[in-house]
Amino acid sequence: MSTSGEATRADVLSVRRSRSVAAMPGPVRSRTVRAVLIVAGFVLVGIAFVGIVVPLVPTTPLVLLAAFAFSKSSERFDRWLVENRWFGGIVRDWRAGVGFTVAAKTIAVGAIVATFTISILFVADAPLIRTGLLFLGLAVATYVVTRPTKREIPAAERGVT
Repeated sequence: MSTSGEATRADVLSVRRSRSVAAMPGPVRSRTVRAVLIVAGFVLVGIAFVGIVVPLVPTTPLVLLAAFAFSKSSERFDRWLVENRWFGGIVRDWRAGVGFTVAAKTIAVGAIVATFTISILFVADAPLIRTGLLFLGLAVATYVVTRPTKREIPAAERGVT
């Protein structure tokens, strides 16, 4: 891992190589499925760009889903996303198992709480749907909170004065 605390491309590749073939199979063979995954990946990245400026649109999960779609469909687009200046760090850190910063977790859980609360109170009418949304929101928030926490590097250690 690099000294800045962010996973590098080499870190991601070494983690990929160390996983078993059964756990992480390569790209899909079907051209149709690959095309669908590529389109889905770009749609997810597009929505993630919106999430940068719109507070309640989550960015990180969309980027990670796009990374999954590209990893299964196109090595070129996967590399593009990993090396992207806005989203590459998220993907590299996730694939290297570094996790999220406390700030990222706080924003993610806040967005989950806000969107699920709005959905439960104003969108869903049926009690069963509301209960399902409540448990889904709790599960997603629990998942985010239980992921590894990335250590934030103090400015002095990064060489920033």
